[in-house]
Amino acid sequence: MLKYFVDTTEALLSAALLIGMLYFYTSSAFGKKGKLFALIGLIGGIVGAGIVAYLKNGTKLLTSSKWNEYVLLFFEICLGALVLFWIFSALRKKLKQPGEWIICIVLAVIMIILLIYALPDVIVYPYSILLVEKSVLSTPFIFKTIGIIFGVILVFLAGLSAGKGLIRLNPGQILLMLNLALGVNAIRQLCVCLRIMLTKRMIQNHKLFGDFSLFQIAQFSSNHDNLFLFGIMLATLAIPFLIWVKSHHVNEPYRTPAEHRKIKKKWIVNKRWANLVFCCLALSLMNVTVLKAAANKEVELSPVEDAPVIDGNVCVSFEMVEDGHLHRFAYTTDHNITIRFIVIKKPNSSSYGIGLDACDICGETGYYEKDGQVVCNLCDVVMNINTIGFKGGCNPIVIPYSIENGNILVPIEGLVEFEKEFK
Repeated sequence: MLKYFVDTTEALLSAALLIGMLYFYTSSAFGKKGKLFALIGLIGGIVGAGIVAYLKNGTKLLTSSKWNEYVLLFFEICLGALVLFWIFSALRKKLKQPGEWIICIVLAVIMIILLIYALPDVIVYPYSILLVEKSVLSTPFIFKTIGIIFGVILVFLAGLSAGKGLIRLNPGQILLMLNLALGVNAIRQLCVCLRIMLTKRMIQNHKLFGDFSLFQIAQFSSNHDNLFLFGIMLATLAIPFLIWVKSHHVNEPYRTPAEHRKIKKKWIVNKRWANLVFCCLALSLMNVTVLKAAANKEVELSPVEDAPVIDGNVCVSFEMVEDGHLHRFAYTTDHNITIRFIVIKKPNSSSYGIGLDACDICGETGYYEKDGQVVCNLCDVVMNINTIGFKGGCNPIVIPYSIENGNILVPIEGLVEFEKEFK
């Protein structure tokens, strides 16, 4: 559950903050047409993300390579729309209505692209979990789905409070905060475009100054992608700060006690939104730092035990695995590749679960034992020990073996067939 809570928050937070600010800015600054285009941007982005999620995972029409080409196109459009927003925001007073229409359109386009880029992977999370768990009624599926739901709720509240807080600032502060957040995101998009173009050899790796090159920029941005998220969060954090400062210098005139009470009520509401922005950002920061470290903490696999090789077989005696715990064995091939396999005695049975320390879905990340259960080291799926040795799901890859004279014999030629799994 924790892993999917963290992953969902990390995937959607920057888009949620930006879309929240864009939605409420467009709705409040441009009247009915602003509300219309804000809604078009939101609904269009969600629908587009759903279509992309289906094409990427339900068909072969949108491969990873093809998706990168679309990402490049989307980000180029988004960056162009951002430039138009800056230009027409500066010319808004001169152009009046035509300028406002253009601003509404380009902001809707930015919202659509943000959602199409960020949302599809999260939409697919339940489907990915179901591939492993096989049932929506399984406890792991329910807990992981709850993690996704909590993540969606957190980013929704963060985006809602950021937008509601933004429109409580003065016009100059609104544009400043919005442009800061959009500017950070634009740099992020430029770096993604740079990585894609270098990978596809659309541009060469030119040196900019000294030994500093385009490749180093792409590498740094890829390895430190969360810096852009932190930058957007920092720009958003200025919203509650400005509201708090302004609340201590309220000097709005009033003629009657009723008007005075109305002003007080307005600032109470303003500070509540500011507090919600701060709380959501604080929880999100803890989520993508402390909780992420806990969720992604690597489990140290138990050491490989020694087993003799006799007549072309790795020989594991019953005495070595009789305790009902998971045991790990290995064979090193002529290419110096270590192929691991596991053996565990099934509960209330005289049979054994035997398979590679790898699966078709998660690769050779391996399995570990926790509280008497066998768990996948990558996806945290709990194995049914009685099904180990059978194909399907996240179960260990089935390997050939035989039992003779109290020994489990795993043929080396059968292990070597899976050499590629451990490269």
